[in-house]
Amino acid sequence: MARRRTKKRTHIGARNGPSNGLVASTPVSSRAPKSMVIRIGAGEVGPSVSQLVKDVRGMMEPGTASRLKERKSNRLRDYTSMAGPLGVSHLLLFSRSDTGNTNLRLALTPRGPTLHFRVEKYSLCKDVQKAMKHPKGGGKEYLAPPLLVMNNFISPPPADGSTPPVPKQLESLTTSVFQSLFPPISPQETPLSSIRRVLLLNREPSSFNEDGLYVINLRHYAITTKRTGLSRGIRRLNAAEKVLKHRNGRQAIPNLGKLDDVADYLLDPSAAGGGFTSESEVETDAEVEMQEVDARKVTSRKKLEAARNSDRKSTRREGSEIEKRAVKLVELGPRLKLRMTKVEEGVCGGKVMWHEFFSKTKDEEKELDHVWSERRREREERKRVQRENVERKRKDGKDSGDSKLVDEDMDEGWDSEGLEGEEMYTQD
Repeated sequence: MARRRTKKRTHIGARNGPSNGLVASTPVSSRAPKSMVIRIGAGEVGPSVSQLVKDVRGMMEPGTASRLKERKSNRLRDYTSMAGPLGVSHLLLFSRSDTGNTNLRLALTPRGPTLHFRVEKYSLCKDVQKAMKHPKGGGKEYLAPPLLVMNNFISPPPADGSTPPVPKQLESLTTSVFQSLFPPISPQETPLSSIRRVLLLNREPSSFNEDGLYVINLRHYAITTKRTGLSRGIRRLNAAEKVLKHRNGRQAIPNLGKLDDVADYLLDPSAAGGGFTSESEVETDAEVEMQEVDARKVTSRKKLEAARNSDRKSTRREGSEIEKRAVKLVELGPRLKLRMTKVEEGVCGGKVMWHEFFSKTKDEEKELDHVWSERRREREERKRVQRENVERKRKDGKDSGDSKLVDEDMDEGWDSEGLEGEEMYTQD
C-alpha cells in the first residue's frame, strides 16, 4: 500500500508553516528591504532580457522573490497591490520599448520615487564566466546580502560657479535609493565571514562621459581569501581536510608513501607527485591581517570598555592567531551600464522631478505644480465619496439583514480603488 504523503511546506511544524510565523514578524526581518525583479510584458522582452532578469534576481539574493513568475496579463497595479502585504519595499521593472531599447525602473513602494534608466549595455552571468579562466560558481555567497560600494555619486561643484547639470538633491536622492536596496551593515554586530559578495556602483564623471549626464556602471564580485606567507606544500597539507569532503578528494592529496620523512615533501613538493612548483611565485593580491571575532552587542559604556580591555589582553596573548590573507575579487556578473533619463514622484506615475532631455522654466514648473495639486485634490475627493458610499450601503445592508449586498458593495469599492490607481499610472 502506498504511503500517505506528509505535507511539509505550509502546515504546522513545517519550515514555512504557521508555527514559524514569529520569525517572519520580528522587527529585524521587517526592517530588512525586500525587492521584486519583474519583466513587464513577460515574453515580449525577449530571451536575453529574461535571462538578465534571472541574473539580477540572483544578485539581489536573499531578499528578493527569486521564483517569481510573470504573465502577459499582469499589470503594474497587480504588483503594487501585493507589495504591501508581502513587505516588498523595492520594485525593479525591466521592459523593452518599441524601438528595441531595454529600460529599467527602480521604484520604492508605496509612495515612490521612481528612477528611470536606459540599459545602454549589459553582459549576462554566463558571458562573464566564459571570459574568465577560473570562474566562480554559485555557493554560500548568496546566503547573505552583498556589500554595497558606491563611488563618485556626489560630484564636486563646478569650478566656474555655474549651475551643475545634475541637481545636488537628485544626487542625494539617488544615493539614498541605492543604499536602501540592502540592509545596513553594523561593524559591531556583522561577522566578517558573512560578507562574501560586493556590489560596485561607479558613476562616470560627466566631463568624461558622452552618452549622458548620469551614467552608472554596475559590477558584481565574489570575495575570496587565501592564506599567504606559507609554502606551497604546507598550503596543500592544510587544505587536505577540505578536499576530503569532495567525492574525488583523495586524488588531490599528495602521496607521501614513497618518502621517508614529511620534511622531504616540505622542501621539495614535486617529490610527492605534485608537479613542478615555484616558490618564487609573485603574489599580486592585496594582503591584509585578519582575525576572526564573534559578533557581540555592547549595551553600556562600562561593558564597552571592559570588552576593549579584554580584546587588548587577548590580542597580546593570542597574537599568533592573526594571519595574513590575500583578498581577491572574482566577478560573478551581470554587468550593467545604466543611463538615468528621468526621476518622478510616486510609483511609476507622478510629477517629473528631473528629465535628461527636457527642461522647464519657473513658470512652467509652477503651472505643473498647480496641475498636480488639482489632481491630488480630485483624487482625495473621489476617495472620500467612495468611502461614504461604502459606509452608507454597509449600514443599509445591516439594517435590511442582506449580507450579500454588503459583500457586493465592498467588492465594488475595492474595484473602484484599483481602477483609480490604474488611471493614475497611465497619466503622463
